[in-house]
Amino acid sequence: MTFEHWLAFAAASAVLLAIPGPTITLVVSYALGQGRRSATATVAGVALGDFTAMTASMLGLGAILAASALLFTVLKWVGAAYLVYLGIKLWRAPVGDGSGPAGTLETAGRRMFLHAYAVTALNPKSIVFFIAFLPQFLNPGAPVLAQVVIFEVTFLVLATLNAMSYALLAAAARRTIRRPGVQRAVNRVGGGFLIGAGVLTAAWRRTA
Repeated sequence: MTFEHWLAFAAASAVLLAIPGPTITLVVSYALGQGRRSATATVAGVALGDFTAMTASMLGLGAILAASALLFTVLKWVGAAYLVYLGIKLWRAPVGDGSGPAGTLETAGRRMFLHAYAVTALNPKSIVFFIAFLPQFLNPGAPVLAQVVIFEVTFLVLATLNAMSYALLAAAARRTIRRPGVQRAVNRVGGGFLIGAGVLTAAWRRTA
């Protein structure tokens, strides 16, 4: 693999990651509601979710999803239902000043980590996307496994930095929205986006 191959993959990945989707919506919503300390958990969940999706794609799950309409539909509806569920929870979430007990923050952090992981890993579009996207940058004349590992590590680093950037920006903006009424509006906007993402996921059809 040449440096040009790697640079092209990194540039394409950075552009694609910068476009907000359900995962970034979840990260931003939690960062606005809970702040920087809690948002870190969602970034870790995103990284592990992307790792799971990419590894599953490389192991052939992406090809199976592309070939099996039933499996694709099941996974699509599970992911869509989960997004709607999270959207409703965020819409109805209580507001406060974020000064709860440490144990509460720790528990919330674990939940947010699992939520971010599930939203990222259970997206069938991501799994199919990886198996269609990655081969475009592989050099057939070089060892494939080494290239896949390098590309996967590159994508994970970029995805983590991208999610962290969104989380930190949202956490910084949180300082200006201390009023409960504004926090409630933010929760409802974020919840609405998650519900909308769930609806779009359910309506999305795989390309045959």
